[in-house]
Amino acid sequence: MKKANVIDRIFHGGLPASPRNQKGLAFAPTNIALCKYWGKRDIELNLPVTSSLSIALPDKGTMTYLSLQDKATDTILVNDEEIALTTPFAERLVCYLDLFRPKKNWHLHIDIKINIPIAAGLASSASGFASLVAALNDLGAWSLTKQQLSILARLGSGSAARSFWMGFVEWNAGVQSDGMDSFAMPLDIEWPELRVGILTLSNKEKPISSREAMQRTVNSSVLYSAWPKKIAQDLAILKQAIHVKNFSLLAGTAESNALTMHATMLSSWPPICYSLPETLAAMRKVWELRHEGLEVYFTQDAGPNLKLLFLEKNQAELTEAFPDMEVISVFEG
Repeated sequence: MKKANVIDRIFHGGLPASPRNQKGLAFAPTNIALCKYWGKRDIELNLPVTSSLSIALPDKGTMTYLSLQDKATDTILVNDEEIALTTPFAERLVCYLDLFRPKKNWHLHIDIKINIPIAAGLASSASGFASLVAALNDLGAWSLTKQQLSILARLGSGSAARSFWMGFVEWNAGVQSDGMDSFAMPLDIEWPELRVGILTLSNKEKPISSREAMQRTVNSSVLYSAWPKKIAQDLAILKQAIHVKNFSLLAGTAESNALTMHATMLSSWPPICYSLPETLAAMRKVWELRHEGLEVYFTQDAGPNLKLLFLEKNQAELTEAFPDMEVISVFEG
């Protein structure tokens, strides 16, 4: 099945010929996976091997402004800088847009404002594609549900399925071949004391994309066969920990999940290692602080940067230990 077939199902075969409005606008938060998405059962539709669970970072993410323009091509700006249409970033974005304009009889001025590093392991593509499809929904006056938008965003970037809600969000892997049961839904639980600390160790674009690294891991890692079982266990534990607000269980499981993902990547061939010396030094510091009795854990996505997990009561000590850390109150944004 192709992406166009999924879009036909969402629109019941009746994709509008052109947008109803002249402009569209939407914001989508970035999301940090506590139980990771790593591996696809269908590459074309970005259908995951396993379910996953994340937490959104309010006020961190992407705002996308769309407006119709009388040109034969699109114009793309990222943080006020025009992006050449020949770049991989632009080609991927335009290819996605073309799914919604099969006759290519309209084009857009696309103004993207993003306040997190791009392609550095902070889920920039997740918030980017989620905000793009939500802005298209506004532009076209489609009136789609968030569940439908989650499915459409997944076609652009898998983890974008989770970027339509604040708080905890679970992305159900689904079992159907068309992916219509593979979408995210929020968990109706708040945890005001929970904090996420963004430890940006590098803003540089990572040397290998998540998409390429994921497929290499699936194809070559001798450890990957154990990954689905690990996810099933961790996901159940995380949901229980969230339900009873057991911070040690939540954060410890998230750290273990991240380390397992990176160990699996390291066993790929050629090996994949996103960590820098600064990443390892920060990990060791977290472990030392925990050994000294301070409850702090980390998670790491496909990049060198870490996200620290801790409670409000320990914020002052951790800000002193990591003075460059940006603290996010995830349920008070």
